[in-house]
Amino acid sequence: MEPITLVGAGRLDLGDIALARGHARRVVAADGGGIACLDAGIEPELIIGDMDSSAGLEGRDTGAARILRIDEQDSTDFDKALRHIRSPLVIGVGFSGARIDHELACYNALVRHAERRCLLIGGEDLVFLAPPHITLPLAAGTRVSLFPMGEVQGRSDGLRWPIEGLRFAPDGRIGTSNVADGPVVLEMTAAKMLVMVPRACLDLVVAALLETEAGWTR
Repeated sequence: MEPITLVGAGRLDLGDIALARGHARRVVAADGGGIACLDAGIEPELIIGDMDSSAGLEGRDTGAARILRIDEQDSTDFDKALRHIRSPLVIGVGFSGARIDHELACYNALVRHAERRCLLIGGEDLVFLAPPHITLPLAAGTRVSLFPMGEVQGRSDGLRWPIEGLRFAPDGRIGTSNVADGPVVLEMTAAKMLVMVPRACLDLVVAALLETEAGWTR
C-alpha cells in the first residue's frame, strides 16, 4: 500500500511526473497517459482506460505494463483509473490545463469517489477534496481557495476570513481567494468541498493528506 502516481493525457511535462514520483514512486497511467510515460522513459505498472486515446501505443514496447481495458463510455479514464486503484494516496498529473470539460469531469470524480484520497497537480495549483478534518501547516499569506461541488458547511482556524456559519453551494456562496494567516485547520460536513492551494505547497499537502485519519466512506 504505497502512494501511486497516476499519469493522464492532458497537459504536462517531464517535471510534473518527476514531481509526483518524488512522493509516489509507483506509476499507473490513464489511457493516453501511457504514451506520456513511455515518452518519458517510464514503464507504468498498469494502463487503465477504454484505450481510445492510446493509438500511439501500437507497435511500442510497453515493457511490463499490463493493460486494463474498460470499454464503457459512461465515465472518463480518470474515473476508471481512480475507482480501480487501491492506495493511501493517488497523485494525479496530466489531468488539468488542456480541455476544460475533461478537467471539470476530474473534479466531479474526486467528489463521487470521496473514499479515495487523491491530489491533482496542475500548472499553478494543487486540487484535492477536503476530508472531514485536515490540518495544513501553511505559511502566512498563502492563498487558500475553496470551491463547493454541492451544498456544504464547514469550520476553519487560521483563515483570514473564517467559514463557520456559511452555507456553500456551486450556485451560491463560494470561497475562492481566501488567505492563510498561518497553519490552517479545515473541517467539513460533507464530501463536497474542493481545496486549491499553490503548487509550491505540494510537500506539506501530501504529508497532511497521508496523516489524516478516517476519510469519507461510501
